[in-house]
Amino acid sequence: MKYTDVMAKTCQITGKKAIVGNSVSHSKTHVKRRFNVNLAKRKFYLEEEDRWIELVVSNKAVRIINKVGLNKALKDAKAKGYITKY
Repeated sequence: MKYTDVMAKTCQITGKKAIVGNSVSHSKTHVKRRFNVNLAKRKFYLEEEDRWIELVVSNKAVRIINKVGLNKALKDAKAKGYITKY
C-alpha cells in the first residue's frame, strides 16, 4: 500500500522527508526535481495498550522498530517532535 495523500510526506519515526536536487542530462542541463522518500502505511501491534496503530514509515523506520522495539521507537519519535500522539 503506497502512501500518497492526507499529510506531508514525512516518516513518523525518523522524520525523513523529500529533498530537492537536480536531474542532470547527458548535455549537463540541470532541471530541478524532488527525491521522495519511500513511505508506506504500516500497522503495528502495541502490546502495552493491547491495540493496533497505523503509522506512515520509511523502510529505515521499519528496521529501527525491529531493532529497538515499537515502544522505544515511538518514545524517541515523540521526544524529537516527529509524532504528537499514538
